[in-house]
Amino acid sequence: MKLEEMTSREFAEMVNEKSVVILPIGSIEEHGPHLPLATDCFQPMRVAEMVSKKNGAFVAPFLYYGVCNTTKHYPGTLSISFEALRLTVRDILSELVRNGFMNIIVLTGHAGQDHMSALRIAAREVVRDSKARIMVFSDYDIIYNKNMLPPEDGHAGMGETSRIMAEKPKLVKKRPPAAENRMPEYAILDDVRPFWPGWTGDPRKASAALGRKLDDRVVAEIVKLIRDMKTWRVK
Repeated sequence: MKLEEMTSREFAEMVNEKSVVILPIGSIEEHGPHLPLATDCFQPMRVAEMVSKKNGAFVAPFLYYGVCNTTKHYPGTLSISFEALRLTVRDILSELVRNGFMNIIVLTGHAGQDHMSALRIAAREVVRDSKARIMVFSDYDIIYNKNMLPPEDGHAGMGETSRIMAEKPKLVKKRPPAAENRMPEYAILDDVRPFWPGWTGDPRKASAALGRKLDDRVVAEIVKLIRDMKTWRVK
């Protein structure tokens, strides 16, 4: 159900106002010495495809770039501006609506504060001018809201490492010891490297089994969210 693999005629025949489309978004950024730069891309794409197999949702072409302020000084991080992300996602959402999609999930594997704000503002602008139902969230919103990982686990820690081990084990390098985020409270920092090594938590505790468990739970919750979304009343 990937849009990029469909013909124009197939699209016209299959898409209607009851259809659901998932727009998966990630980032290219540092994930410790052991995980690939596209870690935030591999996770939501896998989830989107699993959801599609469960309920027939369409999957829009992936957007690989995001706003990466915290990791921007680490080698390999490729960040775009807040406005670039907002405008790009707004235009993509507007085009999905113009083509008939009224139920849209924006699923992001990257959850930086500015990144999420850009996505939510873009969605709000489209909702304001249409009757579309749009949800914006990270798969880690679900994971942490459901207490599936310890609170001290974070970026490139046990959870993310487990999920990459489940999907792309050959890309996981030697796992480093546990690390903490020691950034000063309330501080606004341009370069966080003196206070944070680039990962949070203990990647050595990761396992492919945990990764599959996390993915399965996220998929189940998204299927439920989509089912509930279809009952919303919109203007």
